[in-house]
Amino acid sequence: MIVKTISRLIAAAGLSLLFIQVAKAEKITVTDIAGREVTVNVPIQRAVLGEGRQLYIIAALDRENPAKRIVGWRKDLIEADPATYQAYLAKFPAFGDIPAFAGLEQSLIDIETTIAQKPDVVFLNLETQQAVDEANYVEKLGALDIPVIYVDFRHDPEHNTEPSIRLFGKLFDQEIRAEEFIKFRAAEIARVTDKLAKANPARPKVFIDRAAGFYEDCCHSFGDGNFGAMVEMAGGDNIAKDLIPGTFGQINAEQVLVSSPDHVIVTSAAWDAYVPGGKWVPVGPGADVQLAEKKLEYYPTRSAYLRIAAQKTHAFHAVWHQFYNSPYQFVAIQQMAKWFHPDLFTDLDPDEIFRKLHDRFLPINYQPGYFASLTNKM
Repeated sequence: MIVKTISRLIAAAGLSLLFIQVAKAEKITVTDIAGREVTVNVPIQRAVLGEGRQLYIIAALDRENPAKRIVGWRKDLIEADPATYQAYLAKFPAFGDIPAFAGLEQSLIDIETTIAQKPDVVFLNLETQQAVDEANYVEKLGALDIPVIYVDFRHDPEHNTEPSIRLFGKLFDQEIRAEEFIKFRAAEIARVTDKLAKANPARPKVFIDRAAGFYEDCCHSFGDGNFGAMVEMAGGDNIAKDLIPGTFGQINAEQVLVSSPDHVIVTSAAWDAYVPGGKWVPVGPGADVQLAEKKLEYYPTRSAYLRIAAQKTHAFHAVWHQFYNSPYQFVAIQQMAKWFHPDLFTDLDPDEIFRKLHDRFLPINYQPGYFASLTNKM
């Protein structure tokens, strides 16, 4: 009699739990960064990431176990940011079991791998939309009830980062955490922009050497978006903003020489996977700053920089390239503000702020090494 009663209670409890789980799950319609209305079952449990570096925000939402909902992803995090990947892998070994496919930011996802994982949703970079449309991937996945959501931390991050974070927060049932992250990020950007607006200092001319060491030729840079916009927010004058239409592009060495920038910002990273032995500057988590500074010494010798203002003052700096594709851009804005206006931002410590972000939002420990500079070094 007692055993039967216990069995009934267990069965009832199981049904109740099932009812709660079913009741919690629901279909919602969201508008993604491409302006598409997409219906998704939430909270999602299985996600394929068309950009592995989307982990930068997912880890802040699923801090206790950021691997638990990722069932497939692109290899870009593993290859472009190996130190971060190894830090997560060491703490969450399940990352080593996630199926990964190759390709760069604009590449199509591996649709066979994606379908095999039976995801609740696929997150894609906004800039892949044309290729995805031409390949009819949305229709092919939709026929299997797999929705596609476009997000953007790279093409137009100054406008799309916050709504992308909110999309992840809503679909992961982590809206409160998402808003806390957005608030933290906005406050740290305001620490720079508010002070600049009040002081209104003269703006030094700046050239951004984009993905230095990834390309052998000169002079890849940013227009009025991404790092180009970050330079402006940090109180600099991006010399390529009127020369490059859109976010990414290239100008010739003569244009740099004529502009004679006061600062050269090299965006780079440890790119052994892409350019073994290249002239990239290995800044990033846990980097050897002395080694980074040593490799940075090559850049003032480039023909495009001979006799420019920055060469005379050794104002060459390296910034972790991955800031261009993550919700952590505000750290780069703060560091550039210190380089451009050192007297105005003596109280600003970007390393300490990035450490606070890790302590508050992320499951891995902070490792310095994201910046290097030749100022006062040569």
